[in-house]
Amino acid sequence: MGETIPIAVPRKGRPLESVLDRLAERLDVPDLADDITSTLRHEKALTKGTLDADEADVYHRLADYSTVDDPTEPEYTLLRDDRAGKPRRIVFDSVTVPLEGIVDAPDDAAVQLVGREEPFRSLRTHEFALGFDSADLVLEEVVELRPEPLGRIADVNARIDPSDTDVQVVTGLGDTVYHTLLATPEAVPSAESIDRDFLEAYEGPLCIEPRYERLVQAVLGTRTLDGIDFHYPEEGREEEAAIADAGLGVYLTVTGSTARDHGLLLGEQLFPSETVLLENTAETTETIEFVRSLLNGTDLETELAVGR
Repeated sequence: MGETIPIAVPRKGRPLESVLDRLAERLDVPDLADDITSTLRHEKALTKGTLDADEADVYHRLADYSTVDDPTEPEYTLLRDDRAGKPRRIVFDSVTVPLEGIVDAPDDAAVQLVGREEPFRSLRTHEFALGFDSADLVLEEVVELRPEPLGRIADVNARIDPSDTDVQVVTGLGDTVYHTLLATPEAVPSAESIDRDFLEAYEGPLCIEPRYERLVQAVLGTRTLDGIDFHYPEEGREEEAAIADAGLGVYLTVTGSTARDHGLLLGEQLFPSETVLLENTAETTETIEFVRSLLNGTDLETELAVGR
């Protein structure tokens, strides 16, 4: 019997879809990836009320989606949503993908995608050797704060203390959304001036979400933050509206359209919020090395050179 390598993945959303796209390409399973993606998008629409739930209740749908007696078919589970008035949501649980037919794959080897709320933390506790998660969480948890700014995924590993964790970033998946500087026209000389150089001389409020405080410190560098006071949106207040009140802030910007709705100018893109392939180097086996190289590939602009 060959080795099955479990891989921690997000349970839903853009990060999971990016992982499925990578699996579809590397393991030649486009139909499986499309099936999982379409199911979860349908359930998201039901949860958000953009699609009428005129079908079976959530438990019947869960039973219809899941194939418990065949591990090569996807299984789903229910995620409790603590927001007021929100129902439980169907999310991804697991699926096993045999590596049969993959060149140089070990005999009878397979990978098992396992849904986790925070895959990175599952790697840190050595539950998994491989996983996918947002680069944001790596910055928020283990990247050292230094006077110099951090601007690229490729520089993350150099700031991870190996005595703190065995987890390293292998590569990014290219599903990039940027943490971006935003400002009101009154707070800056011009749109072109909203960058790190401006922040070096700036003193005053910088509006951010509390959960991103350590990330912003790492991305901007502690030297840049001298004279800057973090301000946080009041509970229930839209982030971009709060940034407009403060005059300057950092926001995870997708298109910038909502920022403009609040009269904000888009400045420098500070750091990519990208899904990354992670490895716990203490758990490596020959099969894990093969799977890592298979998922990493050699033709990606975001690929990292990780010393071995």
